[in-house]
Amino acid sequence: MAKATTPFPFVLSPRSPGAPAARWLYETLRAAILEGRVGLGARLPTTRALAHQYELARGTVVTAFENLKAEGYVNARIGSGTYVACVLPESLLVAPGAAKGREPRRRAATQVPRRLSKAARRLRPLFGYPQGRTPAFRLGQPALDQFPTALWAQVAARRLRMASVKLLLGCEAMGYPPLRQAVSDYLVTSRGVSCSPDQVAIVSGTLEALHLTARMLLDPGDRVAIERPGYNGAKATLEAAGATLVPVPVDDEGLVVDGRRMKSTRLVYVTPAHQFPMGVSMSVTRRLALLDWARASGATIFEDDYDSEYRYSGPPMPALQGLDRGGRVIFSGSFSKVLFPSLRLGYVVLPPDLVNPFAAAVSVTTRHAPLLDQAVLADFMTGGHYGRHIRRMREIYAGRRSALIAAAKEELAGLLDVCTIAAGLQTIGWLPVGVDAERVAERAAQRGVELKAIAPGELQRGAPQVLQLGFAAVDPPEIRRGIRVLREVLASRPRESQ
Repeated sequence: MAKATTPFPFVLSPRSPGAPAARWLYETLRAAILEGRVGLGARLPTTRALAHQYELARGTVVTAFENLKAEGYVNARIGSGTYVACVLPESLLVAPGAAKGREPRRRAATQVPRRLSKAARRLRPLFGYPQGRTPAFRLGQPALDQFPTALWAQVAARRLRMASVKLLLGCEAMGYPPLRQAVSDYLVTSRGVSCSPDQVAIVSGTLEALHLTARMLLDPGDRVAIERPGYNGAKATLEAAGATLVPVPVDDEGLVVDGRRMKSTRLVYVTPAHQFPMGVSMSVTRRLALLDWARASGATIFEDDYDSEYRYSGPPMPALQGLDRGGRVIFSGSFSKVLFPSLRLGYVVLPPDLVNPFAAAVSVTTRHAPLLDQAVLADFMTGGHYGRHIRRMREIYAGRRSALIAAAKEELAGLLDVCTIAAGLQTIGWLPVGVDAERVAERAAQRGVELKAIAPGELQRGAPQVLQLGFAAVDPPEIRRGIRVLREVLASRPRESQ
């Protein structure tokens, strides 16, 4: 096992005036070892390097090292160097049964409690992707085992070999120009978006785009219309910005455009291509009504196009932004669902009048998205790999969707009505009236099946409760296992609490 080394300058506490050099060096190194600032087994700098760094005679450093060695704090290895001992002398003096890692009790200093800002008190953490195996029916995760990592590595290696000083230096806040061009070309062709590369900004993802939009357009207390039920990440981001959220119901045609309910709202957050979590697509009539309302009221629409690449039946649903003639729509998407979540790259298409304010907002926060990752992604897209990957994954996800629907029809008739969605990476299932979705999810989790219950308060009063089921990251055998578990759980009819 390789030991840790210290190839960087070794920082010691200042030497007191008049203190003997060898004694100071010995005591300082010993304290650094005991306090854990130098780890067990770590390699110390050479005597020559320390002598040069602190302008000491080399013999002084050798004397300090010899004293540490004599007391068991370090070991010298011929031809290798000096290493901190793996077992320190103090550990041999601890009585058996004494608590490990217990620090001496210190008198608590009187402190004034730290005061958090109102913005900090509004923050609510969002949790990332769980590690380990992918059980049925995990939400929001692509099939990472199907990602062409070898191809991505080749593209990345080629880009790194060609890396220039300019690439290492950075780029403008809006992002790497070749990637902005590639994203613009893709969106115009595949999503019906009306834009030029100058309107495209590269960000870490949709939530950063929404956060920066809120910074540009909202003051604390401003009203924002949001779908109900809707995406909790968007809710958390807008609440953190101090917005007053106005929940607007969703029906079979998408967001219900209600002028009275949405009065005085500055921003509307929608997922028109594939509403999250209900899965419906916003009708053309409803889209035009929303755009008319936004033009008349002066509001801005934030369109989250989170997984529209994956449509399994019918013609592609064009973006709401493509119908916009008044510059009211901000369009955003992410590469997390199409490629892999840790890439942390997304995009936002801005109306022309918002380009400069958005660039300024990025420049004082993230500065710009990681440039090397942007360059690799641009090469991946312009090389044709991105389009081929989407087509391949669409076939895989269509097969997994079919496996879920077929198994549900066979095993869950009368227990769960699973929707045969036309797009996306997850679907929903309606429970019989009176069955408690949270209890179903809890019991399924005990048997290794992940389900997400939509809170009853998010649904219309008296409506059956709803479960979300992801299928994209789950292979067909695991889907069938999950359905069998769900059948057994539902057969016990977990009722709502009285």
